[in-house]
Amino acid sequence: MPVIGFLSLEQKQHLQQLLKQSVRSEMRERVLILLLMNDGRTQEEIATLIGCSRRTVAYWCVHGDPDTIESLEDGRRKREYRKVNQVYIDKLLEIVEKEPSDLSLGYFYVPCCYHS
Repeated sequence: MPVIGFLSLEQKQHLQQLLKQSVRSEMRERVLILLLMNDGRTQEEIATLIGCSRRTVAYWCVHGDPDTIESLEDGRRKREYRKVNQVYIDKLLEIVEKEPSDLSLGYFYVPCCYHS
């Protein structure tokens, strides 16, 4: 059974402000889940209303902390980093310009087109 009014007035106002200002749709969805929960909606109703799975709603109902906005962030975003740097790009462009036979890769180059 949903708990109505579990958010304090300050938490609710802060989440409403975040809902209006956030440019990321997934963050708005998570905030909306908490606000709808506060209004007494069931997880099934929330999932139907915002068009996501009930599992998503259940996850953010448990893990979303209205006092810690970082809890609404996806942990995978924190691990994002550039896998390709400029040194790698320069080396790749250098290698692409060479003939395969000049690379000394230890195997024979076989052309991709065959003559009949």
